[in-house]
Amino acid sequence: MSNSPVYGGQAQLEGVMFGGKEHTITAIRRNDDSIDYYHYKKVQKPILQKLKKIPFVRGVVALIESAGLGSRHMQFSGDRYDVTPGEEVENVEESGSKLQMILGVAVVGILSFLFGKFAFTLIPVFIADLFSPWIEGKVGQVLLESGIKLLLLLTYLYFISLTPIIKRVFQYHGAEHKVINCYEAGMDITVENVQAQSRLHYRCGSSFMLFTVFVGMFLYFFVPTDPLWLRIVDRILLIPVVLGVSFEVLQATNACRNIPLLRYLGYPGLWLQLLTTREPMDEQVEVAIASFNMLRRVEQQPEIAATLNHD
Repeated sequence: MSNSPVYGGQAQLEGVMFGGKEHTITAIRRNDDSIDYYHYKKVQKPILQKLKKIPFVRGVVALIESAGLGSRHMQFSGDRYDVTPGEEVENVEESGSKLQMILGVAVVGILSFLFGKFAFTLIPVFIADLFSPWIEGKVGQVLLESGIKLLLLLTYLYFISLTPIIKRVFQYHGAEHKVINCYEAGMDITVENVQAQSRLHYRCGSSFMLFTVFVGMFLYFFVPTDPLWLRIVDRILLIPVVLGVSFEVLQATNACRNIPLLRYLGYPGLWLQLLTTREPMDEQVEVAIASFNMLRRVEQQPEIAATLNHD
């Protein structure tokens, strides 16, 4: 499959989004059991295409681009997944409530990761500094800070995974991975074949989140930890660097996944996905397959996109 197109995706409310080089498609299960689609064509900006070819810079650009695309598709799924077809118009109160729902679920996605990065980066700094009378020195402080960051990440993911709506999102996340794994294995994309695949994948954004913890820890050894204000400034300035390096690490682990010994480099990210994915039901896999198949159809026949929901 080395010469085949590379696809990525994101779990949505009662659905899955898949994206290729030019097109993105979301399929969601409506409350009447029908499947509805949303299409958005990527805007090809020359400057972004050039930046996406530069190592370490391309990761930040790709993350921002994914956040923008994800928000469009999340809005579609949030507006329609529990509304009877033909009754999509909502009153203001219902829209406000639905917006809160969308924002709550988006916390587990890439968009919220961007907005939460400052808090996720700085809260461990302040907590670690409280222990500075007992844990002194750069090495001790950096290790403590990184340990707190990892603990916060795992605790957060664990508790939100207990909520019913997030559990279903994580099931669709698993369905997304299974479809990609089935496609990359060169198998016919059927419910049976997809369900036989792993719900984990090396290119997952969950792995990326974990890599930012370890990459950040490594980079922090090269900057001061005192005084506190300088430590805070350094952490903020290093955010794009951490994101860029983490993206390259993610790409490297994916490239090495079929090489004995080196494949284990990606295992920590896969372990984290045990929290961010769940085994999907057949009907959820059907939605993921529908999304992927529609994307492939649109790529071959772009005129089909005009018949789908779009901006």
